Amino acid sequence: MITTVAFDLDDTLYDEVEYCKSGFAVVAEFLSGLADMPPAERISNAFWKEFVAGNRTKTFNAGLEQLGIRYDGKLIEQLVEVYRNHTPKIKLPRDSQDALKQLSGKYILALLTDGFLPAQQLKVKSLGIERYFKCIIYTEQLGRQFWKPSPVGFEKLMETLCTKPENTVYVADNQMKDFIAPNKLGIATIQIIRPARIHTESCAELGAAAQYIIRNLADLPALTGKL
Repeated sequence: MITTVAFDLDDTLYDEVEYCKSGFAVVAEFLSGLADMPPAERISNAFWKEFVAGNRTKTFNAGLEQLGIRYDGKLIEQLVEVYRNHTPKIKLPRDSQDALKQLSGKYILALLTDGFLPAQQLKVKSLGIERYFKCIIYTEQLGRQFWKPSPVGFEKLMETLCTKPENTVYVADNQMKDFIAPNKLGIATIQIIRPARIHTESCAELGAAAQYIIRNLADLPALTGKL
């Protein structure tokens, strides 16, 4: 019997692409305030063009090159800091709102998320979801070596909530890392496939796939009730 429902954050409870857009806009505003820089909208558009083209690791570098702006490592570090520490303009989708409200009356809810700590905390605050969770595990606080697919975050979550694997389900999006550890631990796993998701890769590793797949969080309460 399931008593605990744990969630991933990015591309699970909201569309991560909205966070990226928000971050690019703030970084563009910062840059446009420096000497001899193009308007913020033009800078933001350059970053977005690189991002949608698949450049997810050197977006700022490529965007600046596209604009003909000279840069060094120090400037890139500044831009990354601005991006990670900005207060994002993101909203909780209706399906997530409804699912959290329905589930919170029947189950213990938890959140387990990777990512740089200030950024993840600011996302949670902007989405207004902290009140739903009895436990939030930011794996960055445990140590970056314990980001998924490490099992340590899941073990900490179960220890904190005094729950067992057979009573727990984890809902997430990324097959490359999200389900490996909970599958091994005996936690039920559900993949949410949002249309705008960033990570679409599949993993051939045995045990990487979720046990169940949904395409809308509105379907989660009914599925959880059957497990």
